[in-house]
Amino acid sequence: MKKILVLGLALMLNMVATAQDQMQEGVLTAKQTMASDNEQMNAQLKAMGDSEATTYFKGTKSRSETSNPMTGDMTIIVDGEEKQMLMLIDQLGVGKKYILQSFVPSEEDLKSVTVEKGSETKTVMGYECQQYIVKMKQNGQDVEMQMFTTDKISAFSHNTTAMGDQVEGYPLYFVMKMNQMGASIEVTSEVTEIKQESVSDDKLSLTPPEGYTKMEGM
Repeated sequence: MKKILVLGLALMLNMVATAQDQMQEGVLTAKQTMASDNEQMNAQLKAMGDSEATTYFKGTKSRSETSNPMTGDMTIIVDGEEKQMLMLIDQLGVGKKYILQSFVPSEEDLKSVTVEKGSETKTVMGYECQQYIVKMKQNGQDVEMQMFTTDKISAFSHNTTAMGDQVEGYPLYFVMKMNQMGASIEVTSEVTEIKQESVSDDKLSLTPPEGYTKMEGM
């Protein structure tokens, strides 16, 4: 009986230690939901349904894929060293388009962003995450975000590129509030699965795949 208890304790300690080591390569799955205080807008959001985002990462490179029957497919590849972002869009009526650009915010952009390190922490998938409160303007609209990040995952998130280096770590949970067409919209994203596995370099390439054409005017 004593041996079983010791073994069980050892396994638990090993799980905790593994969760606290920094993960350099793997796959994250996040559930994203949207809601609005406007009944008509909320009905449209419910019709779209919840979406799932899959993020592949290796070092400072990451690839996030989302798919929705209403909005089509979107893939965002970020290279933290090159400071470049490739966005691939496949939507009905738009076709297959790509945008390749630097994500380094200008001084003017940073003036419209305020970041406050909060006093709260939140445990997500066994990782203790630090709170950040972000306020910014996007397309002339006020956007507020509350995110909880961990420094135990090396992935680079496209959700923090507009904030420069003011937010440390990868967000495992965030809530974003914004106003669109007079309606308040709240977007919630939470990582629900973390797998440590090898990721192909091809998935993290900034070269647009065949069949995609450049989106002009962006």
